[in-house]
Amino acid sequence: MFYFISKIVWFFVTPSNALVTVTLLGLLLMRTKRDVLGGRLAAVGAVGLLVAGISPLGNALVLPLEERFAAHHDEGVPVAGFIVLGGTYDTEVTNERGQMALNETGERIVALGDLARRYPAARIIYAGGGSEFTPDTTPEATLVQNTIAAAGVDPSRIAYDRQSLNTYQNAVYAKKIARPQAGERWLVVTSAFHMPRTMGVFRKAGFAVVPYPVDYRTAGDVALMRPFGFVGEGLRRTDIAAKEWAGLLSYYLSGKSDDVFPAP
Repeated sequence: MFYFISKIVWFFVTPSNALVTVTLLGLLLMRTKRDVLGGRLAAVGAVGLLVAGISPLGNALVLPLEERFAAHHDEGVPVAGFIVLGGTYDTEVTNERGQMALNETGERIVALGDLARRYPAARIIYAGGGSEFTPDTTPEATLVQNTIAAAGVDPSRIAYDRQSLNTYQNAVYAKKIARPQAGERWLVVTSAFHMPRTMGVFRKAGFAVVPYPVDYRTAGDVALMRPFGFVGEGLRRTDIAAKEWAGLLSYYLSGKSDDVFPAP
């Protein structure tokens, strides 16, 4: 139920969707007796779209998330295994074209291949189920199994979680598959902006993991000074950041994490 509610609510409160809705509502009201209110709403929506789309707002919201957990450095310590969180595949295109089609989080698959090569004895878990909100409900883990050989990884080496629908379930099912033993070192691979929420739920699930952030969206503090060249890019960055901050809060309030903003 949490999964469905979160998806529905987020559709309406996504900044880009909300601002467009406010703008359109304002334009409609301008044709009625509430034209003054309509004009104000349209102006607020239009200005909001420009601010979120062109200013560095999206980067300012993403940067604290990305900086929360430092980039992993190989310490020469043995790795028992690593978990790669899903969300990297374009399901429909992959199925239709018969080959790997990655979205903007594809660096997670690159990391999977790199870690598999550097740690040949490590266990690998790919956590990614399907979605009830898309026409194709094929579990993403199945797509990985069918295509990962193209990245030079033996599909039989990977254990597949085909059930999880969100980050919290990623942690719960990954722990059941891994059955980690005391003293084992496990890495968790996900986008840097998603790492705080990931660490929160893995800790809640009782699965001690080492963060391995990838897929950085900003270049650091310098990104706070750079406007976006295209409104669509800025809106996308703002949406991503808003979703993570909202996710952190909702996971804390629903008891899926013990911290609002998990720290190292």
